Amino acid sequence: MVKWLPQLLVQLAEADAVLVRVHSSRGSVPREAGAWMAVFADAVLGTVGGGRLELDAIATARNHLLQLGAAPFTQRYALGPSLGQCCGGEVHLQFERITAQDSTAVLQRLQPSRTPVALFGGGHVGQALVDVLGNLPFAVEWIDSRDGIFPAVVPGNVHCEHSDPVQAAVAGLAPQSRVLIMSFSHAEDLDIVAACLARQRARSDLPYIGLIGSQTKWATFRHRLETRGFGADALAHITCPIGVPGIHDKRPEVIAVAVAAQLLQVQDPEPKAAA
Repeated sequence: MVKWLPQLLVQLAEADAVLVRVHSSRGSVPREAGAWMAVFADAVLGTVGGGRLELDAIATARNHLLQLGAAPFTQRYALGPSLGQCCGGEVHLQFERITAQDSTAVLQRLQPSRTPVALFGGGHVGQALVDVLGNLPFAVEWIDSRDGIFPAVVPGNVHCEHSDPVQAAVAGLAPQSRVLIMSFSHAEDLDIVAACLARQRARSDLPYIGLIGSQTKWATFRHRLETRGFGADALAHITCPIGVPGIHDKRPEVIAVAVAAQLLQVQDPEPKAAA
């Protein structure tokens, strides 16, 4: 939904719209509370779930758009036979007219909360990951020890940081950061892992530490980390290899998708029923 915000502000400067938001839901539904779409007289940005629900909501919004001064309202939709959707739940949609004067407030309301991610490594996989994470609800701190490694343009939710030594950046990571380690050097990787484990031991605020590599790499790292004083409980906190299991393609773009999917799993481990 983030990608539509800049276009929303552009179009809102030219014409009013009706903001449609999922206010609440019950049972199996296509989108969660907070999902939104902006309905203009001749365009729609965003989505509240598609299908007949969305078609009916667009029609209702456009009717509301014709009624100057009409107050915001909430409408219930039962996702059963009447809408031809077999989800079985119900959705409450909120309809509200918005104008160019509301742009700042609307932007603040629609900005999603972002889970912090620390990505160590600006190589091929790191760059592919940034492309994927740029459209997901993460705030990415992208860290490398090399000069000139970052591209000139990165997504708006990505901040680039040069750190030498690279592991020094671990101390300043946002609490609850999900850490991804994929530097150009195994020696750097090892130092970053050790710094993360030391922070986790002291503060217990890095819920996911993922290391790129094979089981053989992890076996070597495990032995070296043991010699640095990290026991089995600490080492169990490391995920290696990273990425959802069952994907064996080693192309950077494929690895990036698998890793992003795993981040979403650890961000939101409770399964949600889909329509």
